[in-house]
Amino acid sequence: MAMRDQFVGLGERRYKVERPWGNLPAQLSYDGITDVAVMSSGRVAVLLRNDPAVLVFDPDGSLVDQWSVPDIVAGHYIRASATGRVYITDFDGHRIFVFSNDGRCERVLGARDEPRFGEPFNPPADAVEAPDGEIYVADGYGNSCIHRFSADGRLLATWGKPGAGPLEFSTPHAIAIDRAGRLLVGDRENNRVQILDRDGKWLGQIGGLYKPMAVEPTPEGGFLVTDHTPRLSLYSAEGELIGRCRTFGTVGHGCALASDGCIYIAEMGPAMLTRLSPVS
Repeated sequence: MAMRDQFVGLGERRYKVERPWGNLPAQLSYDGITDVAVMSSGRVAVLLRNDPAVLVFDPDGSLVDQWSVPDIVAGHYIRASATGRVYITDFDGHRIFVFSNDGRCERVLGARDEPRFGEPFNPPADAVEAPDGEIYVADGYGNSCIHRFSADGRLLATWGKPGAGPLEFSTPHAIAIDRAGRLLVGDRENNRVQILDRDGKWLGQIGGLYKPMAVEPTPEGGFLVTDHTPRLSLYSAEGELIGRCRTFGTVGHGCALASDGCIYIAEMGPAMLTRLSPVS
């Protein structure tokens, strides 16, 4: 029996569900998919927890490149910056890898097999680059804090501690920067997204979530959040809930938004890559 097309709604937009998405080579499987990012070139980078660490696809789903990075112990999140850099968080290796968009490693923050309590890193979950090149890291599993680095990799500040109050975290799992320059931190076990300015001042929070996993800014100034329900939520810049849909997998661990409005979701349990393509 032929599969029927499936659609979801998110705010005023309707999306066609493309699942699974991407033409994988026969010798590979979806085992170990953990995150997805849309690079400045428009290509889609998919992070695996085994080697090759990164698969690169054209928007039509064709596999065009593979990055082998055997030194990564276990990749967690991948982030693409407007400058063309790609950040990979090696959470079991306690490091942040910085790549060019053609797969050359430019820099590594942290030291392999050297976790540090209250200091970078233990194990880190996510890293993002600001427009001026500063780097912010959600550190993440052993630690409960956010680190701020200069563009050349110097540690500038550390904020946060374990807890459930403002600037307290229980697994800061994802971090993003919205169009207003605010930090959006997925505080997973506190079931919220905390909002900070870039100097670490607490600005507020978004609740009504169940174990938020990934946070992705939108061009309109709002943001997308995946959680364990499983669902995808769309918020305005003011934090108003605009729409929600389910993500079809057990956990939408990673999320990325392309310039054409397509939403990519890296699912876990079973591992799968899904694309939501706008149709209205």
